[in-house]
Amino acid sequence: MTKKKKRKPSHNQISNLTNTILSILKKDRNQSFNYKQIAAKLGVNDASSRNQIIKKLQQLKAKQEIEEVERGKFKAIVNTEYHTGILDMASKGTGYIISDDFEDDIYISSNNMNKALHGDQVEFYAYKRLKRGRREGEITNIIKRAKSEYVGVIQFSKNNNFAFVVVDSNKMYKDIFVPINKINKAEDGDKVLVSLDDWPENSDSPNGRILKVLGKPGEHNTEIHSILAEYGLPYEFPHEVEDYANKLDTSITKEEIAKRRDMRDVLTFTIDPKDAKDFDDALSFQIMDNGLFEIGIHIADVSHYVQPDTVLDDEAYERATSVYLVDRVVPMLPEVLSNNACSLRPLEEKYTFSAVFQMNDKGEVKNEWFGRTVTYSDARFAYEEAQAIIENNPNLTSSAIEMSQINRTIPAEVSLTGKEYQTTPEIAQATLKLDELAKIMRRKRMNSGAISFDKVEVKFNLDAQANPVGVFFKTSKDANKLIEEFMLLANRKVAEFIGKQSPKKTFIYRVHDEPDDSKLAALQNVVSRFGYKLNFKDRKSIASSLNNLLSEVNGKKEQNLVDTLTIRTMSKAEYTTKNIGHYGLAFDYYSHFTSPIRRYPDVMAHRLLQHYLDGQKSANEEVYEDKCNHSSNMENLATKAERDSIKYMQIRFMQDHKDEEFVGVISGVTDWGIYVEIIENKCEGMVSVRDMKDDHYVFDDDHYALIGKNSKTMYQLGDEVIVKVKDTDLVKKHLDFTLIGKNED
Repeated sequence: MTKKKKRKPSHNQISNLTNTILSILKKDRNQSFNYKQIAAKLGVNDASSRNQIIKKLQQLKAKQEIEEVERGKFKAIVNTEYHTGILDMASKGTGYIISDDFEDDIYISSNNMNKALHGDQVEFYAYKRLKRGRREGEITNIIKRAKSEYVGVIQFSKNNNFAFVVVDSNKMYKDIFVPINKINKAEDGDKVLVSLDDWPENSDSPNGRILKVLGKPGEHNTEIHSILAEYGLPYEFPHEVEDYANKLDTSITKEEIAKRRDMRDVLTFTIDPKDAKDFDDALSFQIMDNGLFEIGIHIADVSHYVQPDTVLDDEAYERATSVYLVDRVVPMLPEVLSNNACSLRPLEEKYTFSAVFQMNDKGEVKNEWFGRTVTYSDARFAYEEAQAIIENNPNLTSSAIEMSQINRTIPAEVSLTGKEYQTTPEIAQATLKLDELAKIMRRKRMNSGAISFDKVEVKFNLDAQANPVGVFFKTSKDANKLIEEFMLLANRKVAEFIGKQSPKKTFIYRVHDEPDDSKLAALQNVVSRFGYKLNFKDRKSIASSLNNLLSEVNGKKEQNLVDTLTIRTMSKAEYTTKNIGHYGLAFDYYSHFTSPIRRYPDVMAHRLLQHYLDGQKSANEEVYEDKCNHSSNMENLATKAERDSIKYMQIRFMQDHKDEEFVGVISGVTDWGIYVEIIENKCEGMVSVRDMKDDHYVFDDDHYALIGKNSKTMYQLGDEVIVKVKDTDLVKKHLDFTLIGKNED
């Protein structure tokens, strides 16, 4: 007897049809659809598929999930509350929505993404059910795309009639399809900037076109330009902006001087990094007949040149900030302004906007004045030169800062000229007095609850081809803190001057909210493993506790880790017209006034200050709030680009050290591996759990550790380990380590 053959099904089942139909109807919930329209959206037209759709529509109608509004036409029954939020993509195409309507993030599976991408503002609904204790949801609509341009590598099809761009970012879960007529002369394997133009309903991939060829992956300029392009940051000025700036009258005229306070005869000098090209602040110093010290904080008067409603102002606003990458600065303003007309260069007269204070020996402000000035810089110092004056005169007190006693020698090793020289007695005296007052002001700030973040900055020594040949760490010394305190004073006093006026006036504030309790608790959990304790009783004890922690870890192997984690507990500082004070600085009023060459909010602060000094009425708050939001967003993008450039340069540096063993600290632990930061150069890479072959390691959430199932060996946050470089990927900015073992020294 022959076996009865199983009949093959005559159709292919449409997968996930229920969710797909509901998504279509809910996305356009004011519109009704028949089975043909749904089939068209699904890209099917065979009889079997149509029958499946007809059957499913009737089932959903019976369950009262959809309604038949007229014969054969269906709409979603909207009995769900819809919410909005921002999508944060995770790995493997899943993600989380951060929404003000929910305390916890809402999990979105890959089949409920509905073509949303990382950072998009989306509409969604949350299921009532929980899955593994977690609330899930489905995206129903994309309100606003976060971005439309991506950086990636173009790959052509075998017959060269279309291409795909594989996007660099691991947050992008789809390749972008590019038809052959939109490749813009790109060649296979090029790194490109691609525009995401549309994403058809029945298409698995979005469609795009090549905007710009950035170069070959791995080449230095290609990768730097890729970092800027990734965040939509320009690296050159449009011709019309350069042209406009070059035609500005940058001369110092008698007519303009007559409108200003003339301070050219007052001792004035700058203290900046030795490689600085734009000097946007200077200090003046004189001793008054009444025994007070008159100290001027003079800021480049950028708003004199950058006038509203000009191409120059529009470009500065769009950029909102200069971007500081490892090997270059992408300025907010063209060079004719940033390095010349607005730069307070030595032995040159400049237009400035000034905050002038009369202070006593206790660092108290007894008198203040704000307004436009003209100044003359008598000298330019590097931080190292000013530091030499401070360190050469350790025992001089305020009563004994006599010119004849001061050691004025600037040693050759820190001198900008490369030769030893003597600075003037007046400048040396001013530097010591300013340092003394700065230390008093800093102590007061700390006593008021300010938090002292002196995080180590990683810097690179680069050769002529921008290859990293060494790593060094930039630390903040007395000379840096001197400038910092007087800039903080000017920023605070300008904000107070306007913020305390009645009736209330619109102004640009730099605000910083209190830290989140849950983040503080998480920090306590981590630092307790190193033996540190925190006290969260009240606002002042939190600040004091964090300062003690930052002081205690100074110089220890875990310093960078703890510094980073502590900074992450803080809220982000931002620009707004709604003043809530600055938690980290312990100021009730704070603004940004002192760096208009590199920050657009400072330009706005200058304009508003002059507007109110002229007796004008309050500016439009809504207009300025929008400008604040834009400035905060651009600052955030610039910060990400700066971090990416450091990461890129660290990977380049480690490429030349593949055969060496390094001691590092475990800086992060996940179920897929451990992150290790090398102590001597702060480069961070990952050891994949798949490469830890000596045991089967399992992630222990409670201990921030990977634990070997058989050996019980524990690799825990903060442990010292020995690693070697396994792989460096400049394109993806990945640094992978091989784990040698624990450091037993």
